[in-house]
Amino acid sequence: MPDCIAPTGLAASQSAWQASLALGFADDAGTTRLIDNTHCGPLRVQKALYPEGGAVCHAIIVHPPGGVVGGDQLSITATVGGNAHALLTTPGAAKWYKANGKRSRQHLRLDVEQGASLEWLPQETIFFDQADVALDQTITLAADARYIGCDILCMGRRASGETYTTGRVAQRTQIHRDGTLIWWEQGALLGGRLDSPLTLNGHTVCATLIAVGPPLPASVLTELRADLADDPGFGVTQTRGLLVARHLGDDSEAARRVILAVWRRVRPHLLGREAVTPRIWQT
Repeated sequence: MPDCIAPTGLAASQSAWQASLALGFADDAGTTRLIDNTHCGPLRVQKALYPEGGAVCHAIIVHPPGGVVGGDQLSITATVGGNAHALLTTPGAAKWYKANGKRSRQHLRLDVEQGASLEWLPQETIFFDQADVALDQTITLAADARYIGCDILCMGRRASGETYTTGRVAQRTQIHRDGTLIWWEQGALLGGRLDSPLTLNGHTVCATLIAVGPPLPASVLTELRADLADDPGFGVTQTRGLLVARHLGDDSEAARRVILAVWRRVRPHLLGREAVTPRIWQT
């Protein structure tokens, strides 16, 4: 974990935040415990929650400032020990503000050990005009670990008439399973250049859900495609135990509905549990 410097008082209003959060989960006779909750700066998990019973530990990651400004550096790491099951989410949309000449960064590192499961389900991320952001995600899975992760990216705030005309959002995601790289994706979205078919084709919202584990039966994929047949921006593919679902549109609520619909279909087959939408998503 990088060094964390948390300014206070006047310095806090003039300096960038360096915040880190390290979480560890372990199985305790069938109950998943939050055994490590180390933070520095404005990143916190207040308590472990158990809306599904003891087997699944829900943790809500809170960023108290409510937004990220130019130069802020965030680091989130989580390790899920053997046979444990954790679900991580956020209380609301993440907001990345104008850069002011400084690039903001977030590094996410998730490690899932033998027989364990992790769900990374943050709410949407909003990039304000002139934001300059680098997002880096590394997921490392044991051979029989299972993972579901999603991202909903909103370029500007269309409902408020705000567009993303200047700035840069760079994103890199890599997933390793049993020491082998099974997914690598990187790219950059440039303000004022989102009309290209190689980027968002003129849209402002994109969403992705990735699931790793036993392949879903063909019948489930058919049901999933039928569920979202009226969404022209939806697509789903599966290969070698990795499923990728995407949505391209202009409305964050529509993107959320798509992601949750996919999750509700995937979760019972991948994790053996019905989907229980985190209460925080409904507030």
